[in-house]
Amino acid sequence: KNQKIGSLGMDVYENERDLFFEDKSNDVIQDDVFRRLSACHNVLFTGHQAFLTAEALTSISQTTLQNLSNLEKGETCPNELV
Repeated sequence: KNQKIGSLGMDVYENERDLFFEDKSNDVIQDDVFRRLSACHNVLFTGHQAFLTAEALTSISQTTLQNLSNLEKGETCPNELV
């Protein structure tokens, strides 16, 4: 508001769950902070992409393959939810 920030980049927005994980294109955003920030020409919002690193994707795929192997062998799967 008072022109003290030249630009802003954030990895995570505290209340992003209520804003980004489903189609809100026809909704009126109720989050006042988000509305004020998004009205600024020097603020850019992008989706959270931390899981798209090579390390994260490698870890996800290794865990998935290990889970499948355990289940196929009838072994305990530490990541099984049900």
